[in-house]
Amino acid sequence: MDLSDLYSSRIIEIAGRLQAGNRLEFPDASARRASRICGSVVEIDLKLRDGVVSDYGQEVNACALGQTAASIVAEHIVGSTPEELRMLRHQVEAMLKKNSPPPTGKWADIKYLEPVRDFPPRHASVMLVFNAVVEALDKISESAAH
Repeated sequence: MDLSDLYSSRIIEIAGRLQAGNRLEFPDASARRASRICGSVVEIDLKLRDGVVSDYGQEVNACALGQTAASIVAEHIVGSTPEELRMLRHQVEAMLKKNSPPPTGKWADIKYLEPVRDFPPRHASVMLVFNAVVEALDKISESAAH
């Protein structure tokens, strides 16, 4: 597979659904992740209420792969639990690094990023949003513990 083959019509379609930056005014936590390899940057904001994500904002300046991952997250994160999101990050990383199956259910569109596993330098682009979400969840957990 050639690198250009990664950018399927489905990847381009999902990336195209990404909304323009919509940061939250008063998030419970925010996180910023950047890829040194390609320069992609993802900044996210989270609010949790009653054990689930109640609001989400993000600003994404990334390649189509990073945009696709961010678009999928933005479409499905509200209503998700921290545990689900931590598991999702683990599943995506395992899909890329260990040839594990992609997530299913509401996260099934992540399967379109499965070919990225053959291009390790592109893994970071896909993982930016998932790592940022877990970082923000960690910040919320830390502040709740104090």
